[in-house]
Amino acid sequence: MRSKAPLALMEQMVMLLVFALAAALCLQAFVKSDAISAKSEARDHAALAAQNAAELIRSGSGDMAETLSDAAQQLGGSYEQGILWIDYDENWNVLHQEPGGNSARYRLTAQGVPDDTPGLLKSSICVVDGDAEETEVLFELEVAWQGVMISG
Repeated sequence: MRSKAPLALMEQMVMLLVFALAAALCLQAFVKSDAISAKSEARDHAALAAQNAAELIRSGSGDMAETLSDAAQQLGGSYEQGILWIDYDENWNVLHQEPGGNSARYRLTAQGVPDDTPGLLKSSICVVDGDAEETEVLFELEVAWQGVMISG
């Protein structure tokens, strides 16, 4: 008479293997969902930062350089060579540093966009994630406003 013990042991090993594979798939799904959630949260913060910058820029009353410079000062960023830039850490706190600092995780930039319409000013605002291997655009928008016309 043959013993059924080796067969039962084999069935248990197969069941254990199936359970381990299912657990690995579930763990992989949780890790992927966490990454998707983090990216979604970063995009939400980027949209808020861009919208705040757009509202400040839109409320400007001077020319493009003056408007972007004033917005940079109010937002805690910098304005150099026609570009407003603000660096943020991983928690979206504004970093006060020189351009090219290596501790910035996210960067918001804004610059003027040429337009042929008299009195209309436009600015392009872009927020990028600098932590990835390649810079990834999280959010961008273009804002337009009517500049102050000085008549003589």
